[in-house]
Amino acid sequence: MSAHLDDAALLAAELLARRWLPRQHPKVKRALIDAELWQATQDRLAQVGLRLIDNLYADHVSVALLRQAESTVFGESGLNSHNNIDLPRDAVSLLVVLWALIILPKRERQAARAANQHGDEQNDMFGKDRPVPTAASVSPLVSYRALLADFGVQLGKKTRLDTNLRRLENHGFIGRKGEDIVEGPLLDLLLDYDALASRILQGALGDVLMQAKELIGNLPLALTNPVQEELEEIPDEDLGEAEDAAPPAMASEPDAPVVSTDAAPAASEADPTVAPSAAPDQA
Repeated sequence: MSAHLDDAALLAAELLARRWLPRQHPKVKRALIDAELWQATQDRLAQVGLRLIDNLYADHVSVALLRQAESTVFGESGLNSHNNIDLPRDAVSLLVVLWALIILPKRERQAARAANQHGDEQNDMFGKDRPVPTAASVSPLVSYRALLADFGVQLGKKTRLDTNLRRLENHGFIGRKGEDIVEGPLLDLLLDYDALASRILQGALGDVLMQAKELIGNLPLALTNPVQEELEEIPDEDLGEAEDAAPPAMASEPDAPVVSTDAAPAASEADPTVAPSAAPDQA
């Protein structure tokens, strides 16, 4: 038996024992650049009906069942169920919500940074390959309080939500940092982005966004545009005092433009689209 097969067996055994490994793990790093070791590991796992799964946008690798073994392992009833890890329906709903809140913006940020890097390479005399930004550096945090406020009623309120969050954490889909929810090792590995993203963006989420646009368009004008506040009238006696207190220089120069400090707040209140001028870009 060659050394490569020995390394493949060790990598397969460690994956089975730990369920996932970071991409920076020494054996995983070697397998990612050694096609022979990668294939040997796949062959070892295939002997027990498993396959090695990897995602360029994820920070971990894991194992999953081969398609040919799914029907035998789960049976027809298992394949027709909404999941195969015994998650209740509200936990699956919570998983999809968290996937949409974390993975969708994470992929967008990774793609945007990769595009910027390629743009920078055009001016680089000695171009070099740059890796996709890691998930840990661009993955957003989901506030537990915000999640409870937005979806608590739909997902069983606080007690049920806490129970399902623990389930998802135990399965490796999410992690917790204080009151924030973060991406877990398996969230971007075991959920198919290509299949799920289109269903969310063009399905339920697309309908919600369309309804929001229609709602804004049908709202009364008084609710969408702020009403300009009426300016209080200045008493005549106050105007007289102000004219008496004016400096002589202003009276002696009638052609000089007079700048009113009260005009700027009034203009900003009248037109909410007026924004302060931006500072010029520095060289």
